[in-house]
Amino acid sequence: MPASLCGTWDLISSVNFEGYMIALGISPSLRKIALKLKFKKIIEQQGDQFKIKTTSTFRNYTISFRVGQEFAEFTKGLDNRHVKSLVKWEGSKLVCEQTGEKKNRGWAHWIEEDKLHLEMYCEGEVCKQIYKKNVNE
Repeated sequence: MPASLCGTWDLISSVNFEGYMIALGISPSLRKIALKLKFKKIIEQQGDQFKIKTTSTFRNYTISFRVGQEFAEFTKGLDNRHVKSLVKWEGSKLVCEQTGEKKNRGWAHWIEEDKLHLEMYCEGEVCKQIYKKNVNE
């Protein structure tokens, strides 16, 4: 069984976030704001049902899904696209494949040591982020 992703996590490092946002078609002004933000993730799980909240002082995004069940997702506040998403376990990684107008788009979350890792990818660009568990948990 994979390590629990549940908890509140604070961003501690991010690599190639701008390249990823360019691949998504995010405007230069929004990229400038996003690059200054400190993101927090709140992950809740009940069985195979997940809720992942990504919060910042600028904008919040919440996604709810059931592992193994395709769903329609509107990436409101991100790149504002309608995609079909499918999340599944691949070993110890929770992996999402998104299909729509952007190719090779998705993300993966997993625990390594005591850190939450996130890789987001789109059209050949990969952003790698690392989060640490909030000490107030």
